[in-house]
Amino acid sequence: MKSSTSGFLLGLLAGAAVGAAVGILYAPEKGSVTRKKIRNKADKIKEDFDEKFEDVKNYVNDAIGDMKAKVSKAKEKEA
Repeated sequence: MKSSTSGFLLGLLAGAAVGAAVGILYAPEKGSVTRKKIRNKADKIKEDFDEKFEDVKNYVNDAIGDMKAKVSKAKEKEA
């Protein structure tokens, strides 16, 4: 996953969170219902963020592993 892709996903999640919050706050419902909806949306957004964060973390770890392998291979060729 490229940096621009992860930035896009983060922006997309942030935009969805703001849009959902604004939509809920303008809904004509009781405060307790609105707070519950906000809490549920926040939990969903957190789960989505955690999942995307894991994807990015795995990508970085894979990239680091690839770089270590390339450096090791280059060192073997020098020796």
